[in-house]
Amino acid sequence: MLAYLIRRLTAVVVMLLVVTLVTFGIFFLIPKLTGSDPAAMFVGKQADPASIEGIRQKLGLGDPILVQFWHFVSGIFVGRDYVGGGDTIHCNAPCFGYSFRNEQEIWPILLDRLPVTLSMVIGAAALWLIMGVSTGVVSALRRGTVVDRAAMMTALAGVSLPIYFTAMLALLVFRTQLGWIHGEYVPISDSFGDWFSGLVLPWVTLAFLYAAMYARLTRATMLEVLGEDYIRTARAKGLTEPVVLSKHAMRSTMTPILTIFGMDLGALVGGAVLTETAFNLPGLGNLAFQAISTRDLPEILSVTLITAAAVVLANLVVDLLYAVIDPRVRLA
Repeated sequence: MLAYLIRRLTAVVVMLLVVTLVTFGIFFLIPKLTGSDPAAMFVGKQADPASIEGIRQKLGLGDPILVQFWHFVSGIFVGRDYVGGGDTIHCNAPCFGYSFRNEQEIWPILLDRLPVTLSMVIGAAALWLIMGVSTGVVSALRRGTVVDRAAMMTALAGVSLPIYFTAMLALLVFRTQLGWIHGEYVPISDSFGDWFSGLVLPWVTLAFLYAAMYARLTRATMLEVLGEDYIRTARAKGLTEPVVLSKHAMRSTMTPILTIFGMDLGALVGGAVLTETAFNLPGLGNLAFQAISTRDLPEILSVTLITAAAVVLANLVVDLLYAVIDPRVRLA
């Protein structure tokens, strides 16, 4: 197990390095090849050559791309100094550079926005996992009944409706018409009630989409597992139906569920753009939307790397949990 863990951790480090290199090349090498100048984007439309050159020297944009990449990667761990106009500006570790929009360090911006995204993602993930898996199991056990058809019709609607439509509909009904939900996002340290009120609609809206997919996948997997020989053997041995379902069927059913759960959870750390924009949540997804709108390359790069790291780490956790859920993995 220790050797497997070391191999997986090594693969994670290599993967993160490759993702960082590719992402950095996309945002800083390709603009140069296409004639765009990141320094001119930093200065703005009313830029003179002297200002552009000063920014290029200050941020090190005139260095070879591999040198820029090395400074970027090393700056994440030990910080980075920017020199320009006779002044030395130190970016505290870790350092993702400076925003083109407001010239602020990006790392504090990420730390300020990350709790919002984590609050939304973790709450919605708990909802969609419980709702989706339980609905799928009930549908599989009641195959062909009214309950099964109603659950799958609801799941089909959840998969088909786009997130921005359900978000706008939820805001119209529950906030504007009924007045059940009030206020915007408030940090949990300020008021738990206001924090919960500001997130309950995003939770339900996001969970409705994902729970629908999980319900359909759980139902299909459960039906396949219930037809396996070891399930018939367990029943023939006299085990009760709850024991057969919980101890044998659910373990095999949860393996594909766990796989997509890790990927969804990691991707949503920086990819919940539509949900955060629709509900005006100041998270990483909203930051990515604003950065794309203003062509702020350092902010886009930082959110992309945070998302990639979250996906890779989530998949590492999933791989380690396989052995806990499915005994066949331990035997392998």
